[in-house]
Amino acid sequence: MAERSSIELERLRDRIDEVDKELLSLLRRRLDLVSEVGVIKHEQGLPIYAPKREAAMLMKRRDEATLMGVPPQLIEDLLRRIMRESYASENDVGFKCINPDVGPVVIVGGAGKLGTLFSQLFRLSGYEVRILDKQDWPNAEAIFSGAGVVVVSVPIHDTTQVIERLPTLPDDCVLLDLTSIKQAPLAAMLARHPGPVVGLHPMFGPDLASLAKQVVVVCHGREERKYAWLLEQIRIWGARLHEASAAEHDQAMQLVQAMRHFTAFVYGAHLRRERADLDQLLQFSSPIYRLELAMVGRLFAQDARLYGDIIFSQPDTLARARHYLERYQESLKLLERGDKAEFEAQFDEIAQWFGDFAQQFQSESGNMLLSANDNRCES
Repeated sequence: MAERSSIELERLRDRIDEVDKELLSLLRRRLDLVSEVGVIKHEQGLPIYAPKREAAMLMKRRDEATLMGVPPQLIEDLLRRIMRESYASENDVGFKCINPDVGPVVIVGGAGKLGTLFSQLFRLSGYEVRILDKQDWPNAEAIFSGAGVVVVSVPIHDTTQVIERLPTLPDDCVLLDLTSIKQAPLAAMLARHPGPVVGLHPMFGPDLASLAKQVVVVCHGREERKYAWLLEQIRIWGARLHEASAAEHDQAMQLVQAMRHFTAFVYGAHLRRERADLDQLLQFSSPIYRLELAMVGRLFAQDARLYGDIIFSQPDTLARARHYLERYQESLKLLERGDKAEFEAQFDEIAQWFGDFAQQFQSESGNMLLSANDNRCES
């Protein structure tokens, strides 16, 4: 009986292998079709990401999966992963050039990671791209000659000085920066260049294969009409644009970036001081705590200077950090008193403040937790 069961198991595994090969063939066909779609989008100047089309397709596939007895979340997870790869493959055919008559695009700091990403995107769209890095300033006059767009992509602490160092640009040249702080750079650009000016903040890192579903914050400066084509070009790359004033942007970034990074830094410092055994912590961590630990560890896998800039360049970071410390101390007093009832009362008040977002975040984090658990490596 045991021998027959073993033979049957191997036979079933062979059949599963055959199905996997069929899936690979279907994936290859789908990627080929996506390439054809990309060519048409390139010709027509359509964005690579069509949210309404994607949402409608996913809902239809979920309904079909339910009728077939397939878990709808399974098919959605598969399709989302496949589409992520599809968006990346659409880059291979390039993008329509919205403004073919514009002069060269000069990227100051174009040898950096984010500058390199935008250099690739402009080149994929058919623009002439020139790079100016630290060693190129002696040739700046020639590099900036006839420029149609100048992109400043340098570390935060260097941004205003670099902007002030720029030569006189053509009147219609679009001047923009890509830093995560907007008020000071935007003011510096408006003072340096009398032509069109805009501040951009790409809300993503440079290690992306595609801008599909990514957000770029737009802080308008001067002569919006003259750089409207550029914003449309960014939409075609797949990004979603979110408009905000420079002050609104910086205030939000104090909470979204500076305080979160500072909190992660403090937690990392605490783990180090406590000589925590990270391997042991991972073994005892459920997916949610593993993900939290991963997000803290992710910070320390990156450039200290970048995060130092983000935290120390925000003018109100110190005040907000002190406010955070006050909240921590208030909560610590509850713990000192053993006041569990007051803790629960405040917990409920905060939950009410979060409102429907609490359920939304629970659903979103649930999907991330499943993915984190799937990627868990066991020794």
